[in-house]
Amino acid sequence: MTGDRDTLHQAVVNLLSNALKYTRTREQARIEVWAEEGVYEWTVFVRDNGVGFDPRYSERLFGVFQRLHRADEFEGTGVGLANVRRIVTRHGGTVFAESQLGEGATFGFTLPKPN
Repeated sequence: MTGDRDTLHQAVVNLLSNALKYTRTREQARIEVWAEEGVYEWTVFVRDNGVGFDPRYSERLFGVFQRLHRADEFEGTGVGLANVRRIVTRHGGTVFAESQLGEGATFGFTLPKPN
């Protein structure tokens, strides 16, 4: 499978935008981006030291208009992560999110390697 550069770029931009948004309350923001090669897939990670979220609700994050923080705390429409999921799924991959409230978050996605 060949990936669509523009839509994959948008997925990464959405993840980076979220990292920037949720670290703005920190005295010093830290955002890390990296990829790991597996046997059958690549995994891309974006980790930040932002406000984080309750891990019990991680599956909700990728739904349209699903927010875990109040709108008056952080701007946004609630479609960015849903778009990430839509783009990655179209490419045969999966999305994930890990966090502890107040301790930052790691978001990522997998993409299958071409045969």
